[in-house]
Amino acid sequence: MQQTTSQLSTRIGIVVNEVSGDQLAAALIEALHAKRPEIRFEGMTGPLMEAAGCRSLATMHPVMGLVEVFRHLPGLLKTRRRLANHFLNQPPDLVLGVDAPDFNLALETRLKAAGIPTAHFVSPTVWAWRQGRVKKLHRAVDLMLCIFDFEVDFLRRHNVAAVYVGHPLADQIPLQPVDSREVRLELGLDPERPVIALLPGSRMSEVSRLGAVFLQTALWVHQRKPELHFVAPMVNERIKQAFQEQQLSVAPKLPLTLLDGKPRQAIGAADVVLTASGTATLETLLLKRPMVVAYRLSAMTVWLIRTFDLLKTPYVAIANLLSDRPLAPEFIQEACQPEAMGRALLGFLEDQSQCEEIAQRYLRIHQGLRRDAANKAAEALLGMLEKST
Repeated sequence: MQQTTSQLSTRIGIVVNEVSGDQLAAALIEALHAKRPEIRFEGMTGPLMEAAGCRSLATMHPVMGLVEVFRHLPGLLKTRRRLANHFLNQPPDLVLGVDAPDFNLALETRLKAAGIPTAHFVSPTVWAWRQGRVKKLHRAVDLMLCIFDFEVDFLRRHNVAAVYVGHPLADQIPLQPVDSREVRLELGLDPERPVIALLPGSRMSEVSRLGAVFLQTALWVHQRKPELHFVAPMVNERIKQAFQEQQLSVAPKLPLTLLDGKPRQAIGAADVVLTASGTATLETLLLKRPMVVAYRLSAMTVWLIRTFDLLKTPYVAIANLLSDRPLAPEFIQEACQPEAMGRALLGFLEDQSQCEEIAQRYLRIHQGLRRDAANKAAEALLGMLEKST
């Protein structure tokens, strides 16, 4: 029998399959624990969730792209079936999917049909691409927790219950930008030497497509500004080894420091950032650093997007979507070339007034995103639990 909040403990299932989702879920778990210490959590986890007290039923395995998923599909489907069977056999009071909509929505739909309350944290970008997915949301979730305010009206127009909670990263990162020289000292870098941060992605598929071209870009810039140093945060040892192999092949003498994690320190230490599109562009915005954004997908994925007109926005970077004008140059697919990206990086390095203007614009966006998101999301979920009793 399904537990209720009137019993000794409440169980919440949480499912993530992204590094950014692990961050969001961990903050939410801590907020819920602060309000209701007896709540127990279990699900598909990352290391931050486990550190916050969530019992792991499966470990996240992030994959990006339409075609890229196919190679990992059998394992992903097996994991999803196992999670579904666990939750159906031992129904929790609530199941929350965090981002990863291609993995989570089908799971949530099955659980909701079985009478288990479901919520989803971070709305799929149905307003931007593959808008047909919005029809699935009503069947999948009882409540959508939105991190951007413009999403709520769109979802409600399509009969999806939604609430704006803000973005937890905006709460965690200080409004005032950190001093790059202080961060460089903390990382053991020369505080007076200019730095470019390289963030080629947190997935192996991203690093395999972007790592070499990021290193080629860094080499191009370094040849023109030899005083530059480069820093790159690596999400895990596997990604780090792959990137090191690329460096040995492409730019073995590049002055590059690889970090074990620490993406915010890498961004904070930098004068300018070269980053893959994704959550890293939001972190770079919140840290008030100018950025150049790049991305590559498989040729088949791009063909599907272009043939079926799946993309509905003019930009891919979150930082540009949140701004009234694009402040981060984007180099997507064929445009992702070392010299072009290198010139954009040099442009920021040589124009301090432009960088200061961007920092002020990013500060205003940051202020708008600050809503005490983890607590607002926790309150929304506790409200769902009360209604289900």
